Amino acid sequence: MSIVIETKGLKKYFKNPRGTVHAVDDVNITIEEGSTMGVVGESGCGKTTLGRALAHMPGADATAGCIFYQGKDVTCLSKHELKKYHGEVQYIFQDPYSSLDPRQTILDTILEPLVNANKVGQRKKKQELEAQARELMSLVGIDTRLERAYPHELDGGRRQRAVIARALALDPKVIICDEPVSALDVSIQAQVLNLLRSLQQKKNLTYMFITHDMSVVRHISDNISVMYLGQLVETSPSKELFLKNYHPYTKALLSAIPSIDIDDQPNRIQMKGEITSPIDPKPGCRFAARCPYAQEKCNEPQVLKEISPNHWAACCRIPELNPELG
Repeated sequence: MSIVIETKGLKKYFKNPRGTVHAVDDVNITIEEGSTMGVVGESGCGKTTLGRALAHMPGADATAGCIFYQGKDVTCLSKHELKKYHGEVQYIFQDPYSSLDPRQTILDTILEPLVNANKVGQRKKKQELEAQARELMSLVGIDTRLERAYPHELDGGRRQRAVIARALALDPKVIICDEPVSALDVSIQAQVLNLLRSLQQKKNLTYMFITHDMSVVRHISDNISVMYLGQLVETSPSKELFLKNYHPYTKALLSAIPSIDIDDQPNRIQMKGEITSPIDPKPGCRFAARCPYAQEKCNEPQVLKEISPNHWAACCRIPELNPELG
């Protein structure tokens, strides 16, 4: 499969009165066409900032590094190029209610990007565009009887389906999903996840799926990248990560997954200590202050190393803690 999105040394810093916040720090990821890259980590780890930087959202332009889309560096785009890029790389937000205009009906919400694109395109008639919007409603499972409903009249699942339909309006190649099911009930979560999988197969979509829920990311992702305080600490094919993981932070995340088997409860790893400040952090492992295996050498810069094919981790103690690696 060809690579659709790739980052090299991507950084996104924010200035504040106390210093510089290293929200995304030297991140390298690769997302292949038609696949799903899951990005996981606790709140504040930088996963949403990473997604916004890839989507070229206002205020999220990269501080340093490169973003490649279909082999072309898109870090600095002209106004015209940016408009085209936004058509091909769409974003789904966590809260569907706040990302929809409460003054627009569902049909008008989906219709808006089609109308805006039509102004510089083929000049289709409004009836044609409305028919296209209704097709999108049908595609995501919203009954056309709800086309004149407003966002507050729909439940969370239908609102998120409307957001997905809007994201599909311009026929994108990549969709960045920023915790799209975390605000939904568990049963609705499953429906939306299955919808995303179905759409991916029909349209050969490429996803970046941002979440803090390891159970969700296991269900939908082909590859998983684990972030901690702005840095990648481990990246691997999804199935392998759940069978064999190496970074202590990844182990702690996986141990927190609840089990319905009362006879096979996970041995949860309790993380203690203070979280390192993301403001002008010192060199070294940012997880060291909470890691039970930390030693003096963990204060040195940590580099992602390939432990097994396509499985990378950034921890200098991996060989000692995993003697089977030789």
